[in-house]
Amino acid sequence: MNEIKQPKKQLITYIIMVAVVMILLNSLIMPSLKQAQITETDYNTFITMTENDQIKEVEITSSQILFTDNDGKVYATAPVTDLDLANRLHAHNVKFGSDIVQPMSPILSFLISWVVPIFIFWGLWSFLSKKMMNQAGGPNSMMFGMGKSNAKIYVQSTEGIRFSDVAGEEEAKEALQEVVDYLHNPSKYKEIGAAMPKGILLVGPPGTGKTMLAKAVAGESNVPFFSISGSEFVEMFVGMGASKVRDLFRQAKEKAPCIVFIDEIDAIGKKRDGSLVGGNDEREQTLNQLLTEMDGFEENTGVVILAATNRPEALDPALTRPGRFDRRVPVELPDLKGREDILKVHAKKIKCSQDVDFNKIARMAAGASGAELANIVNEAALRAVRDGRKFANQADFEESIEVVIAGYQKKNAILTDKEKLIVSYHEIGHALVAAMQTHSAPVQKITIIPRTSGALGYTMQVEEEGNHYLMSKEELENKIATLCGGRAAEEVEFGSVTTGASNDIVQATKLARAMITRYGMSDEFDMVAMETLNNQYLGGDTSLACSADTQSMIDKKVVELVRGQHQKALDILRENKRKMDELAEYLYFRETITGEEFMKILTRKPIPKEIPMSGSVFTEEADYVSDTEDTAFTAEAEAGVEEEGAPEST
Repeated sequence: MNEIKQPKKQLITYIIMVAVVMILLNSLIMPSLKQAQITETDYNTFITMTENDQIKEVEITSSQILFTDNDGKVYATAPVTDLDLANRLHAHNVKFGSDIVQPMSPILSFLISWVVPIFIFWGLWSFLSKKMMNQAGGPNSMMFGMGKSNAKIYVQSTEGIRFSDVAGEEEAKEALQEVVDYLHNPSKYKEIGAAMPKGILLVGPPGTGKTMLAKAVAGESNVPFFSISGSEFVEMFVGMGASKVRDLFRQAKEKAPCIVFIDEIDAIGKKRDGSLVGGNDEREQTLNQLLTEMDGFEENTGVVILAATNRPEALDPALTRPGRFDRRVPVELPDLKGREDILKVHAKKIKCSQDVDFNKIARMAAGASGAELANIVNEAALRAVRDGRKFANQADFEESIEVVIAGYQKKNAILTDKEKLIVSYHEIGHALVAAMQTHSAPVQKITIIPRTSGALGYTMQVEEEGNHYLMSKEELENKIATLCGGRAAEEVEFGSVTTGASNDIVQATKLARAMITRYGMSDEFDMVAMETLNNQYLGGDTSLACSADTQSMIDKKVVELVRGQHQKALDILRENKRKMDELAEYLYFRETITGEEFMKILTRKPIPKEIPMSGSVFTEEADYVSDTEDTAFTAEAEAGVEEEGAPEST
C-alpha cells in the first residue's frame, strides 16, 4: 500500500501572486510617482502665464487643468467657470484639448469591481491556509504549529558517539549493531528472508547508558535519526499528542529507512486501565495513535523504533508485543569486567598515571552504574587539579569513589571526645562481627571522619571474589548480624545505645523481611511469596500480598530473626572484647585504618590500652603504622538481594 503524496504548488498560485503585485504597483506606487512630478498652482497664475505666452500645451479634464510651460514643467490647477478660456488660449497660440471618455461596458465593470477582487482574495486565502496547515503538521493537525512534532533529526557526524565509546553492555550493543548493519546491508538479510525488527525497547536502571546507546546508533548509522522524549507528546490540549505522533511518523516515512528514538516512552505508554469514562484521555489518545503508527492497517516499512524506559512493567501490553517492539534489551548494572571497561573508556578523556589499577577500582565500585563511574573518573581529575598535579593517580580514583558515594569530608565538623569514641566502637563492631564470621579481611577501609552525606563514620567493603550473584541463607543471616554489630558494640562497651544505628536498623529489617516474604527462607511460610516487587529499576518498592493475620505473623518472624542475629553479634563482641578495645583505640587516634591494618591487629596478641577521654596525648607503638595508603569506598552489591546502599551512618 503506497502512501498518497500531497500535490505540489500549481502555477496558478504564482500567477495570482504576480497579478496582485502588479495591481498594487499600478494603483498605489505609480500614481504617487507621477504626482510627485506635477506642481500645483492657482487659476490666477494660469491666466497670467497664458497672457505672457509662457504656456505651450493645456489638457482640460473635469477635475483639473494640466498645463505645460515652455520649459516642459507640468502644472495643475482646479477648473473654474471661464467662458473665454478657449478664445484666450487660441489667441495666444496654445495647444489645448481634452480626452474622449469611452463608456465602460456594464458587464466589464461588474467583473472588475466584484468578480476579480473576489478571486484575488480567494486565491490569497487558499495559499495562506495551505501554508499554515503545512507548518502546523498537515491537514489533521492543529494550527500555529501546536500539533507539529519537535523531534530532532541527526545526520552522520565524525565527532559523534560510536559503539567503541560504549562499554560494559556487550549484549545490548550486539542487538543494536545488528539493526545498524541491516540498514547498511539489507540485501544479505533479505536473501534468507529475514525482516528488519520494527522496534527495540531498552530497559534498565537509571544511569546504565540507554540514551548513550541510542546516541551510538545515531553515530554509526548512515540513515536519518529522529530523537524525541515521551514527555514532548503530552500537552494540555486534547488531540495534540496524537497529532505530534502522526507528524513524527509522516516525517520518518518520507525519509525511510530511518530510526526513531523515543526516550522515556513510559510517559505515553502506560497501561490503559479504563478508569476514565468514554476513554477521552489525552494520554490514551496519544498511545492509540502510536500503536496504530507502529503496527496498524498501513504498513510502516523502513522505520525502526528505538525506545528507552526504566519502568517496563508500567507499559501497555499492546505496545510491548512482538510486531511493535520485537526485541526487549535489558541494560543492567555492569559486572566487574564491565565496570573496568567503562572506567578505561572514560579514563581516555583525562591524563592518568601509569600505575592506576582499574581492576581494583572496579572492585571497589561494586554496584555502580555507568554514569556513576563516569563521575568517579571526573572527580579524580578534579582532585588532581586541586592538588596541583598534571595527572590523576591511584589515590585520586580511590578518594573519588568516596566523594561520589559518601560525599566530601566535612572539615569543620568537630566531634566531642565521647562521640568520637562511640563512633570508633560502632564501626569496629561492624568490622569485627564480619571478620569473626568469615575469618577473612572484611573491609577495605574504616574511618570516623564525617562526610557531607551525613555519615559520621563508615565501614567500606570490597568484592574480593568478583561478581556475587547468589547468597545463601547463612550468608544473609551473617549480613544481618554484621549490620547489628555497630549497635551491639555500643551496648557492650557503654551499656547504652545512640541514634547512630538508624541506617543499620533499616537495612537489617529490609533484608530480614525479604528473606521471609520473597526468598522463602522460613519454615512457617515455606515457598510462598508474601509480597511483590514493583519498579525493580527504581528502588524496588514492595507491597504485601497476604491477609492482615499473615502480616502480623510476618512481623513477628522479622523481629525474631533480627533479634537472633543481634544476640549473635553481642556474643561475638563479648567473646572478643579485648580485641574490640584495641581496634577501637587504634581507630580513635588514627581516624582511618585500612583492611590490612585491621587484620594485622586482629591476628596478633591483644595489647591492652586505656583510651584517654580528653586532653591527653597517646603515643602509638611503631608496629601500628601501616605502609598502606588510605583507600576509597565501595558499597557491597549482591545480585538478588537489597544493597546496603549508603555508607553506615552514626
